[in-house]
Amino acid sequence: MRPAALLLLLAALTHAQFKSTVPLVVAPAVVTDSKGHYIDGLTAQDLLLYDNSVPQPIQLDWTTYPIDLVVAIQTSSNSGAVIDKLGRCGILFADLLAGDAGETAIITFSDEVKVHQDFTGNADSITHSLRMLRKEGSDAHALDALREALTMLEHRSNQRRRIILMIAEKRDRSSDARLSDVVERIERANATIYWLTFSPFLQPFTVKPKTAEDLKPEAERIKTPACALCPKPDDTPVPADLGPGSLAYGIGELFRMHKPDLSTLLPTTTGGRTLSFLKKDALEHAIQLVSEEVHRQYILTFQPKAGDAGNFHSIQVAVKGRPELKAKTREGYWAIE
Repeated sequence: MRPAALLLLLAALTHAQFKSTVPLVVAPAVVTDSKGHYIDGLTAQDLLLYDNSVPQPIQLDWTTYPIDLVVAIQTSSNSGAVIDKLGRCGILFADLLAGDAGETAIITFSDEVKVHQDFTGNADSITHSLRMLRKEGSDAHALDALREALTMLEHRSNQRRRIILMIAEKRDRSSDARLSDVVERIERANATIYWLTFSPFLQPFTVKPKTAEDLKPEAERIKTPACALCPKPDDTPVPADLGPGSLAYGIGELFRMHKPDLSTLLPTTTGGRTLSFLKKDALEHAIQLVSEEVHRQYILTFQPKAGDAGNFHSIQVAVKGRPELKAKTREGYWAIE
């Protein structure tokens, strides 16, 4: 998958124009043993970083930089079941993933991108934003959402780690933003992309039946009657939401298969991770796995070679004298002049 991913991304960026210098390349790295257990306590002297197979002098930053996290959620017409699963995830995003002194923002995307919650460390505010989400539109402007997330991150201090968590399908639908431009901005921002992806066809079969009360706006729902004579929840069953399952929709999905798999390309090249989920507990587990990885990373930095604009540089990290340990980092970076 790695060579194929790089070839696809190279093709997408062939005509990109690079005009300014990246002063420092950030390479978040995790080290695991043969059983997948994280290895802590290593120093800069224990680690080797290669840029196009050439060893580089590196710095290992021991400072705990607070995290700026943007969660970008697809809310198109085939995402209703996913939206239902997110209602109680606010505390996972704010307290577990962003962590101490971290702040989280929530944006959604379908036919357009919307900011639902600016950066905050308040888990209740994040939870409220998630519970207010509704389906809207039919497209999935993933690249436009990434562009908006990067704009938000670029206005924050560069002394904070920048992470974007996408909860979306694998491929973009009708964005105005170009892949090459988005990748260039990701490189400039030293942002890491994580992607939680799902199947629109299977998701509708993973949620419990709904009632008329469930379809009301959050503020109008009756969870528990205030008194014996007060109105009770409307338990009238409503038809299951099976999403856009027409033949035309299915044919359209087949044509979209030629588009780049963003859920693989962007996490791979930025040192992130791609996870898929079906049920709610799998979604919550995926968020926990991302959180664990983010907080067990070694933050390595090095100065890239100047005057090499437009060329892709592969990066590898290894542990000196410990071939049994596996180090994972970003696939590489695009040199920007």
